[in-house]
Amino acid sequence: MEKIGIIDLGSNSARLVVVQLFGDGHFMVEDEIKESVRLGQDMDRDGFLKPQRVAETIKTLKMFRRLCDASGVERIIAVATAAVRRAKNQRSFLDEIQATCGIKVNVLSEEEEATLVYRGVINSMDVPKGLILEIGGGSTKIVYYNRRAILNYATLAFGAVTLTDLFADDGVSPQEQTEKIEQFFTEQFKKIDWLSSVDPDAQMIGVGGSFRNLYKINKIVRKYPLDTVHNYSFAVEDFRSIYEMVRVLDVEKRKRIRGLSPERADIMPAAMAIIKAFTDYMHVENFVLSGSGLREGIMVNQALPITVERPITDVLSYSLNTLVKYYGCDEKHVEHVVHLSIQLFKQLRVLHKFPRQYLKVLKIAASLHDCGMRVKFYNHQKHSCYMILNSGIYGATHREIVLAAFVAGCHRKEDVNAAEWARYKDVVAEEDVDVVKKLGVLLRIAESLDRSRAGAVSGINCDVLGDSVIMKTETTGDAALEIRSAMSANVDFKRTFRKNLEIL
Repeated sequence: MEKIGIIDLGSNSARLVVVQLFGDGHFMVEDEIKESVRLGQDMDRDGFLKPQRVAETIKTLKMFRRLCDASGVERIIAVATAAVRRAKNQRSFLDEIQATCGIKVNVLSEEEEATLVYRGVINSMDVPKGLILEIGGGSTKIVYYNRRAILNYATLAFGAVTLTDLFADDGVSPQEQTEKIEQFFTEQFKKIDWLSSVDPDAQMIGVGGSFRNLYKINKIVRKYPLDTVHNYSFAVEDFRSIYEMVRVLDVEKRKRIRGLSPERADIMPAAMAIIKAFTDYMHVENFVLSGSGLREGIMVNQALPITVERPITDVLSYSLNTLVKYYGCDEKHVEHVVHLSIQLFKQLRVLHKFPRQYLKVLKIAASLHDCGMRVKFYNHQKHSCYMILNSGIYGATHREIVLAAFVAGCHRKEDVNAAEWARYKDVVAEEDVDVVKKLGVLLRIAESLDRSRAGAVSGINCDVLGDSVIMKTETTGDAALEIRSAMSANVDFKRTFRKNLEIL
């Protein structure tokens, strides 16, 4: 195991993330701190980082260094992006950081930055064909990929901070400023030839702090129940509604908008104008948000070096395995319960009639059904439900995560809590209760068939005969405990599937 610190020195903010590498290809974030240093502010005048911005950044990096030392960080990886990349006084700035903070900063090229953003996305999202829009303080990146390979990328030398400076004009209303930025950026997009050949089926993916703030605002407006930005689906219609509200206000009024960081209030209209121009130009109707970007790209490369050459093939399995290890679950038991759950799902398809994609829901629930034991054994299914809802699972939609959480929450003689279920009415439908109940019974049986955690039941063969299901177990020893435990689900099985259950 190794603890590393990742410092991302952007044009708008400096951020430190403390990461624990498990040593077996997995990692988990342990701490994070962000400071708004505005390093790229006023650079467009002469190309120099301004003394006040440099001093503020050095002060922040010293604080980051102290936190790393106190946290037992063994290695610091520091990168800088657009502002430092373009600065005429780059060398003296980097030398000062090295001398005063003991931190060596690597200035990323445009290609390196775009590649790391892509790796953060592709190793955390199950989107086979995507068009990434990443808005930074000093630049905007567009990355087009398909079949887990980058096809094209472009870096525009304008971001939320630089655009705000460029179009600042006391004689022009905030609304007129955003209109000018929209027009300006539309012209920039026209210069990128390959944008016209992007597949219309490519999913737009938003990355960066401005997108995260958009989510926070929309979460409050919609009263959205999940506190998970990653894989949040955003209708362009909803975005435009927020845009029209934000862009007409002055800075002080923007600071009072719930969900919008006061530190971002002055630059948010510029960022939103970029999104408006892009969604209009590309005829986008909805986009998804990624909570993973450049920093996560570095993390996964450090934890799993093979991802430098090729991305993770099964994002969901990788994410679930990470959480199983992090929560200290019995890995063999988890693997066995997942295996038995899948067998039950496939062999009883004639009863539940669910399409194959619901296997993903069952897999999540089976993998993390016991994670609540980290809180307490008694009623651990309720804790498991909460932890699944808040674990930031990669490779699954919000709907799949909610369904899986409730499946895990009712796998021990529990029914679906109507009041809790009602909280997620914007994510799941009323008829999904039937999905939860059926998958919950299958998970309960699968877990029972490994009651001793010894793998006594190696396989299952199910026959649906008349009003009964005959479940024949393949055993490697005495499985009396497992069969007896599984038979306790007979009442729920009959109520859910309208069949008697017999286990042999």
